[in-house]
Amino acid sequence: MIKKIIKVTDPKLRIKSKVIKNFDKKLLKIIADIRDTLIVQKDPEGVGLAAPQIGVNLKIFIMKYKSKQQVFINPKITIVSNSTIGVTSLSSDKPQPKAPKIMEGCLSLPNFYGPLTRSPKIKVVYQNERGEKIKEFRSGFEAQIIQHEVDHLNGVLFIDRLLEQKKPLFELVNGEWEEVELL
Repeated sequence: MIKKIIKVTDPKLRIKSKVIKNFDKKLLKIIADIRDTLIVQKDPEGVGLAAPQIGVNLKIFIMKYKSKQQVFINPKITIVSNSTIGVTSLSSDKPQPKAPKIMEGCLSLPNFYGPLTRSPKIKVVYQNERGEKIKEFRSGFEAQIIQHEVDHLNGVLFIDRLLEQKKPLFELVNGEWEEVELL
């Protein structure tokens, strides 16, 4: 069932999610709700959706990448590479900001984006819908999506990371990038 995506002002997004212990029909229903909600997102289109974004305080998210959907339950990032992906040289004092090549956004804060720097390669340990434990390396855009969604499960938003990295936030208005002040 398609659920409403909660916005950044909702305190539910700041709560650490609970570990999933029961792999049952209730869990499959939550997975279906996340999947149904993610696939209908068109403006902007989503590449990932975490359970907290639909008001469910459990460690689960779905990543949609290259028309494939993958469920991550109880994910943990165990290794991150030392280098980073993203744009690191964008200055927030430029008079007419241009969008960098990699901009991260969030369905809980639609049409706002930032040049967030993430690790380009990670090792993630998680469970699938059957409770089977999986360990794998992911890189590039997939690694960025996973890091973003795991942050959601820990009550962290991408705007928190922008503040940590002293990066600007942009709003996409009528196809133009406008820098927005982060407080």
